[in-house]
Amino acid sequence: MTNHGPVEPRKLRIGFRTSIVTLFVAVVLFVGLTLVYLSFSRVSLITQTAASTFIAKVAQLGAGRIDSKFSTVRDSLDILAGLPSIQSAEIEDNSRLYGLMASMLRNNPQIFNLYVGYEDGSFLEMDVIDRARPAFRASLGVDEDAAFRVVIISRTGNAPSSPVTLFLSENLIQVAEIKGPTGYDPRQRPWYVEAFKDEKTLLTGPYVFFATGQPGYTLRTVLKEGRRGVVAADLLLNRLEEMLSDQKLGNSGLAFLFNDSGRIVGHPEMSRLMEEIPERGDELPRMSAIKPPGVLQAVGAWRKGGASQQFFADEAGRAYVAAFHGIETAGNANIKLAVIAPLDEFFAKIISERTGLFALALGFVLGMLPLAIWLGSMLARSLRNLAQQTDELQHFQLADRPRLHSAIDEIDELGRSVFAMRTVIRNFSSFVPRPIVRQLIESGASIELGGTRREITVLFTDVADFTAKTEKADPSEVMIFTSRYFAALSETIMKHHGTIDKFIGDAVMAFWNAPDDDPDHVVHACEAVLACVKRNNELNDEFRKTGWPAYGTRFGLHVGDAVVGNVGSSDRMNYTALGANINLAARLEGLNKNYGTRVLVSAAVKERVEGRFAFRSVDEIKPKGFAEAVRIFELRGETDGSAEDAFCQRWEIVYAAIWQDRPAAALVWITDFLAQYPGDGIAQYHAERLRTELQGTHLVSAGAMR
Repeated sequence: MTNHGPVEPRKLRIGFRTSIVTLFVAVVLFVGLTLVYLSFSRVSLITQTAASTFIAKVAQLGAGRIDSKFSTVRDSLDILAGLPSIQSAEIEDNSRLYGLMASMLRNNPQIFNLYVGYEDGSFLEMDVIDRARPAFRASLGVDEDAAFRVVIISRTGNAPSSPVTLFLSENLIQVAEIKGPTGYDPRQRPWYVEAFKDEKTLLTGPYVFFATGQPGYTLRTVLKEGRRGVVAADLLLNRLEEMLSDQKLGNSGLAFLFNDSGRIVGHPEMSRLMEEIPERGDELPRMSAIKPPGVLQAVGAWRKGGASQQFFADEAGRAYVAAFHGIETAGNANIKLAVIAPLDEFFAKIISERTGLFALALGFVLGMLPLAIWLGSMLARSLRNLAQQTDELQHFQLADRPRLHSAIDEIDELGRSVFAMRTVIRNFSSFVPRPIVRQLIESGASIELGGTRREITVLFTDVADFTAKTEKADPSEVMIFTSRYFAALSETIMKHHGTIDKFIGDAVMAFWNAPDDDPDHVVHACEAVLACVKRNNELNDEFRKTGWPAYGTRFGLHVGDAVVGNVGSSDRMNYTALGANINLAARLEGLNKNYGTRVLVSAAVKERVEGRFAFRSVDEIKPKGFAEAVRIFELRGETDGSAEDAFCQRWEIVYAAIWQDRPAAALVWITDFLAQYPGDGIAQYHAERLRTELQGTHLVSAGAMR
């Protein structure tokens, strides 16, 4: 009897079509049923989260707008307080001062007037008559040409003048003059008294203005130099009411201002609320006057350490969402902005269609089942063909691993293909630029250390203040946004025939004319830089919308000979470029910070593409490794006969004067240029340099005279 050895049992193998159909059905059922659950039981939570995030953003933006309004007025007050005529109380017959005050009033439509009061009772006030209610003009009884009212009370000197009121036209021509007021003393007004009690607080009020009889707020500041006094501006209550009305959400929303004492400081219907207070004196309405009544409890919960977004319901059970945000310019007054909106006005459609969402999700599950069966059958045919073509996809790096085995026949065949191509892919593991990989595959050559000297155009970029912008941010968010930034610049550079060399922190190094020959590499590099500037601006707009800081990018571009090739060791290489010209491109990028520019290029770049692009002269530098000074230029854009060309031509005249004329004469040219282009960084740099040079010359001359 023959003894046969044990027979190895045949391993169970499952057909790919069966496995993929089973998998798809399971995934569709899981996803579909999960959607049913989420659509029915979690819509409320999603709704609240979305509402909370949205209204918090609205409150933040609203507080920012109010801060901006107050801040603009504060800046005007600081300017006014710094005028010598204001500090010395030269307020009589001072047309230049009246003109400046009129200009400030025109530029700040939210304020009614500007005025200053002194410790001796002197007073100057300029009002925009038509910014008050029509009854104010009627009470003055002046001609329609009168646009400004100027009240002058001068008690300075031994023989003080009588109070007088002037009425000026829009062109500051006097149209009328009357005597008085005689009984007004600024030192007794709330804005004057409170200014010295609390110099850190900007806001006073609301209270009834002496001139108009209307309630409003005063923004004031104490004079820091000269005569003791207070400079102030009035914001009429109706102006603040309009401002708060613009902040409300939906038809039933509400935005109002309140303080730590539980008083309403600003409200879209502040006039009505103040009228409802009997014998109010200087009291403000209490927050209990706000409807819906649940607001008071929401504020209390927030003050006890709760979230700045609160949900509450009114007596009828209607749900509301509220958000609170501080007003920074209010100082120690501790004024907060509250934004309230009913939840159903924003998400009524979602709430009312829960049943529809449930039906839709269930229909999705049933509808996807036949699709899953069809898709599984199709993939069973397609993936077998994909396994046969894997040998052509030699663009990825794989670790040295054993052959992959699988119970599914098709995947088992794919494992054999992957194992066969692993040796080829390993040869490409040291290369990042795709053109290099393509050349090696096509030629079959091996990788060797070394390089060749050739002309290339080199680009360096860097993000201004990257560390300051990101050092306190969440590292995962830094990686996400920075990767988006690198992807945008890399895509743009490669689209214009460039090769990405490396990423150095937040910087990018790229070059043109290697490894592939590019006869127009300088033109392509300039086009790429301009395209990068445009894409960077677009990306920064997207970043700002999500609350992420903008990545202001600076560029340095130079063309010259460099050694290009493989650097490193036999098992780890980098395809890069080396030489003094590379260092110069990096130096140009860093010089942008000095001149306030974004794109600096060398004279070599300008000479190669002059006529195609608009350049303007910047300076001459003496970089290390170069025998002669190198002229540098700012790349402004493509030459198209636009205003940019005229700007560059105008600057070149100024630049010639800088190097040919005496410093004093050159400074006159720059000053004239800055009058037309006040924000130009290059002109400001040379102006400061010439001023320093002139100052040094004067000091030397003074020493010689001694």
